[in-house]
Amino acid sequence: MHGEGVASRSADSRNGSAGKAQSPAIDAVSLAIIEQLQEDGRRPYAAIGKAVGLSEAAVRQRVQKLLDQGVMQIVAVTDPLTVGLRRQAMVGVRVEGDLDPVADALTAMAECEYVVMTAGSFDLMVEIVCEDDDHLLEVINKRIRALPGVRSTESFVYLKLKKQTYMWGTR
Repeated sequence: MHGEGVASRSADSRNGSAGKAQSPAIDAVSLAIIEQLQEDGRRPYAAIGKAVGLSEAAVRQRVQKLLDQGVMQIVAVTDPLTVGLRRQAMVGVRVEGDLDPVADALTAMAECEYVVMTAGSFDLMVEIVCEDDDHLLEVINKRIRALPGVRSTESFVYLKLKKQTYMWGTR
């Protein structure tokens, strides 16, 4: 939830088109590099090279290729509480008609950190990060429920975060 990290994910999932295009092939050495960066996003290329058996230049080249292919991102991950965002919730959204316009509108909202189309009792799941309960109420009641096509919402307010990981793709 805080510090630097590497989120490994396919370019398809980042662009919302999972399953439509072939994911780039990733060999064991590239996976080892990703794992090193997931442990410490600022780890020097020389140290990574030593751990995976490559030169610093070769590691730099592979990391750049992984970034260019959209396989991973190197980002700073903040703890919302420390930056004044004290309320988090997952909101299930039921939609009538086409999901894309609603998903696009939610994606455009700064408070919506995660938007995913789902199968099951909800059409969309949206993670929202807000300043407080009043802010959360405003986002859900005045903005999400007001979107054309939104039939209903159900909110799941976070009481305590027990686990958050960015180790996808290397386990």
